[in-house]
Amino acid sequence: MKRLHFIFLVLLFSVAVTTTAEAHAFLDHANPAVGSKVHGSPAEVKVWFSEKLEAAFSKLQVFNEAGQEVDNRNQRLDPGNAALLIVSLPPLRPGIYKVVWHVVSVDTHTTQGSFKFEVIP
Repeated sequence: MKRLHFIFLVLLFSVAVTTTAEAHAFLDHANPAVGSKVHGSPAEVKVWFSEKLEAAFSKLQVFNEAGQEVDNRNQRLDPGNAALLIVSLPPLRPGIYKVVWHVVSVDTHTTQGSFKFEVIP
């Protein structure tokens, strides 16, 4: 019986260690903030993730209310923080914008999502 308990604990520990080693890059915070209203056009969108990203396989886009991509298509990782993805913006008109991200963390796990912010005069 003790041997069975030992085997169970070893298996349980193995599952716990494996689960924590398989991290995914989730959105931590953003600027403009998720759901925020900003006065005037921001110069860029910055999105911080919970894990470091693979730049070649990660994408950050900004769309207007008509579904047109409005960012400058120049996404990049911050040189000092591989968990920060940035894309610059041209001057934006007042309206609601959707930020869409699809990222691959350095451990090759993929996540995606979106959020909106509003530009007000």
